[in-house]
Amino acid sequence: MSFEPKILAFCCHHCAYGAADLSGALRLQYPVNVQIIRVPCSGRISEEHVLNAFVNGADGVCVAGCLKGNCHYQTGNLRVEKRVDILKNRLSDIGIESERLHMFHVSAAMGAPFARFIEELVETIRGLGPTFGGQERGGRGTA
Repeated sequence: MSFEPKILAFCCHHCAYGAADLSGALRLQYPVNVQIIRVPCSGRISEEHVLNAFVNGADGVCVAGCLKGNCHYQTGNLRVEKRVDILKNRLSDIGIESERLHMFHVSAAMGAPFARFIEELVETIRGLGPTFGGQERGGRGTA
């Protein structure tokens, strides 16, 4: 039985969610392992959101925001990028590989790159295995 990771993607409303929608409209296929949560701006994602995703069963988390310089809220995507970098450095302290957290930037017109990124992310997380080595997790057990 192969491991199928649960991945949570926080996508900004204006760009990343549009890219995900476009990839569907173009009938581009990517793994169904990803649950997308639309947020007003990627800058709204806090460390708590990411950690809660892992505690509640996510094997990987990605934050997708507008292209650099094109954030609809000016600098939200740049602020969250710094937050993600800091959090990646802290994850190992709690037993989570930093490769399980990713950040990427897309425009709403980038459906194909969005689908490719998701495919690569799923393969990376699949290679790492379950977040806590298959141990029982806290919370509800779902992403």
